[in-house]
Amino acid sequence: MNQIKLKDKEFKVSIPAEKIQEVIAKMAIKINDDYKDKDVPLFISILNGSFMFTADLFKHIDFDCEVTFLKLASYEGTSTTGKVKQLIGVNEEIKGRDVIIIEDIVDTGITLEQILEQLKTFAPASVKVASLLFKPEAYKKDMTVDYVGLEIPNEFIVGYGLDYDGIGRNLADIYTLK
Repeated sequence: MNQIKLKDKEFKVSIPAEKIQEVIAKMAIKINDDYKDKDVPLFISILNGSFMFTADLFKHIDFDCEVTFLKLASYEGTSTTGKVKQLIGVNEEIKGRDVIIIEDIVDTGITLEQILEQLKTFAPASVKVASLLFKPEAYKKDMTVDYVGLEIPNEFIVGYGLDYDGIGRNLADIYTLK
């Protein structure tokens, strides 16, 4: 489908599923190279949006590692609230470990900043960020996003884990608001 309607909004395909998978495979090559000699790194996938990205990325990871999930919320409708709430925390040991944050999208950087601040208190050996999508025009912070799949314009998108008021996450393609 090149166009879809979710609730009251129309969307058009902006990133087809094949392109998403190609980008993920390339990102995994870099991550595998960087972590091949590390001692069981911990991936922390940020829910809900990153679940599909995490699953597909893990199909390409070829070193021993763990994955856990952190659920945060900062969106209502089509815009960020600017406030991040931690809903479900991480139970795994973080102290002295290499950590890779998995994000579906980094736009303003508010959520990422909150996550990194919270993680610092657990004294990890290192923290890197892997984001499928990055909106440089919207980014307001100075933290490094170490692995970026695609840079995209500052437009509202859905699909491949990303939602509009809870719907659209199941779409294989990524769609942009028309």
